[in-house]
Amino acid sequence: MVIRRRKKVDLKKRRKQLIKEQEKQLSPQDVEKIEERKEPKQKEGELDIRLKKETHLYWARALTAVFGAFVGRYLLGFIGWILFIWMLAFWFLFPFFVSFVLFRYKYDKENWSWKNIILPGIGIYFFLFMIVATVIHTLLKIY
Repeated sequence: MVIRRRKKVDLKKRRKQLIKEQEKQLSPQDVEKIEERKEPKQKEGELDIRLKKETHLYWARALTAVFGAFVGRYLLGFIGWILFIWMLAFWFLFPFFVSFVLFRYKYDKENWSWKNIILPGIGIYFFLFMIVATVIHTLLKIY
């Protein structure tokens, strides 16, 4: 009894081959029509702008986490639920201040919505806030 295995097919290579064969069969006029349908290069510029904005917000959020933890724990002396509420206030309200006051981004529902303001840097914010607040709390309790 011989077991025959199926031949592995690389889908990417096969798709490229099919596209090349299809292009050979098309006339030059058809190729021009296909190129016209493609999105203009301006969309790439808009994407780059949005990614640049999100990167700025990401790092602003990282700095905000360190600053918020330092101020909340060391200067104001918050512990427990009050520190948690302090963290949430900075987490949800400060990005709008940074976005519209410091960076002066325009609000456009299609390209730049509230989700683009809230989402970048949630993980780094929580991580840095917890690390800095824990270290400061530990140092205050030791000394």
